[in-house]
This record gives sequence, C-alpha cells and structure tokens, in this order.
Amino acid sequence: MKRILLLGGVTEALAIARTLDPQHIYSLAGVGRVPTDLRCQVRVGGYGGAEGLAQFIRDEGVDLLLDATHPYAAQISQNAATAAQQAGIPCWALRRPAWQPQPGDDWREVSDWAELIDVLKPFRRPLFTLGREPLQHLDDIPAEQFWTLRALDVYPGNERCEVIGARGPFVLEDERALFERRQIDVLISKNSGSTATEPKLEVARERGVPVIVLKRPGLPGVDREFASVDEILAALSTFNRI
Repeated sequence: MKRILLLGGVTEALAIARTLDPQHIYSLAGVGRVPTDLRCQVRVGGYGGAEGLAQFIRDEGVDLLLDATHPYAAQISQNAATAAQQAGIPCWALRRPAWQPQPGDDWREVSDWAELIDVLKPFRRPLFTLGREPLQHLDDIPAEQFWTLRALDVYPGNERCEVIGARGPFVLEDERALFERRQIDVLISKNSGSTATEPKLEVARERGVPVIVLKRPGLPGVDREFASVDEILAALSTFNRI
C-alpha cells in the first residue's frame, strides 16, 4: 500500500488532505489552524531540515512526497526536493500560477525589503499583506507614514501601525470597506496566486491604488509539477494503483 507525505501550507493542500486515506500523512508547520476532521494522519512541526525530513521519510516508509507549501516557502520546498532525492522517492509539487497584472493595474515589483522600503517612500498609508514579516520593522516607520498590517493573527502594533488579524477567503465588499476606512494609498503583497486573497487586487484596481509586489523566489525542480488540485488528484489516483 502506497504512503504519501503531504506538506501543507496553502488552501489547496487541505483540499488534497481531505481525499487521503488513514495511512497517509498531512504535515503542517504549525502556523494557522490545524484540522481535526481528516481521515489521514496529521503531523504538526518541523523536521530539522532536509536531513531530518529524509530520515522521517525512511522511518515512516513514505513512497511519495507532495509539496503543497506556500509559493514563498522556498527553503521548505528546497528541503523537500533534497530530502526526497536523499530518500530515493519522487517529489511532486503544487506550483500555483502567479497572478498577472490586468488592464488598469499599477504594479511595481521588488526583490527584497530594502527595495520595497525605497519604493514605498512617496506613500503615506500602506496596507501590508505580507504576513508577519513587517512586524520586525515597526520601529523604522517614517513619521509621515501610518501602516496597516494584515496577518493571520493579531500582534501588537504601535502609534504608527495597526495590526489586523484576519484569515481568508476575503470578500470584495469587505476589502473595499478596509481600503476606504484606512484611506489606503498603496498595497504591498506577495504574488501568492490565491483566489482567497485576490479581491484586494480588484479593489486596488478600482481605486487606482498602486501595488508593490514582492517577487516570487526561485523554487527547486521536482519530478512532477501541477497547477491545480484536480491535476494532483488525477495523478494520485494513478500513483496509488501502481
């Protein structure tokens, strides 16, 4: 009987996990909610890098490693590819397609935090949707700016920053209200490609608000790449019959 280790991190991973039988393992880093209604096993926590993951694969008799982590979790994806190779099993990956700018969009791509801060200088009321990353820079906020940060959980802000704890999927009307209430003049976002968080881009387009987009990191090559859950489920059906 084949055994699959699914590394989660995006909405699609949970959809895949809901199809898995009890011998399979759904692995989460521990950030966010942990589902309790799955038939498969659920593991929470890290592995100690590629070596630790490879050892876990060998110890647990895993036949296939499926990487469905976030597109920006480059180190985890690299560890997954390396561990699978070391353990001698295939590594498949969900590679969610990136968003593409639409007519009316004003996107400005940046590669790192230093470049982001430079591009941000002309603006006054940015909305950050990068997760927790900006929290370490709260003491560096320019006097003329007020930041709104949205993360999975609420964290302490300061007199120049408010942190909003919220989880997608987000709806268009709520995003419109947020932009209006905070008078957002620039949006900062990763290019996650998620439909659950895409409405903010539509609101930015409607309001003529520029979007500073953090470029996606390079990800390792794997044995097979998939763009959707349906593609993965079809391939898994075949894999489990081999």
